[in-house]
Amino acid sequence: MCTNGINTGQFEQMIDQIDDHIKLERRWVHNLAHQAGDAGFSATDDKLHAVQELLDEARALIADAKDALEDDAAAAPGVTVSLV
Repeated sequence: MCTNGINTGQFEQMIDQIDDHIKLERRWVHNLAHQAGDAGFSATDDKLHAVQELLDEARALIADAKDALEDDAAAAPGVTVSLV
């Protein structure tokens, strides 16, 4: 469905793709942090765990954006076009 010129279904799928990408990168950062820690590279381990936390925050914001998209689409006063 399109609302105010935005295909909200497709837009939501794009948000999901970004979230999936960040989830994958978080997993890699997590693995690298543990490898660095196991090798005794404590500064690198600390920095990578900090990156992991930031990626967690990014994913939370992505979830908020997805919720906001639903709210904005529901409240949009513009024209709604549905495929028939």
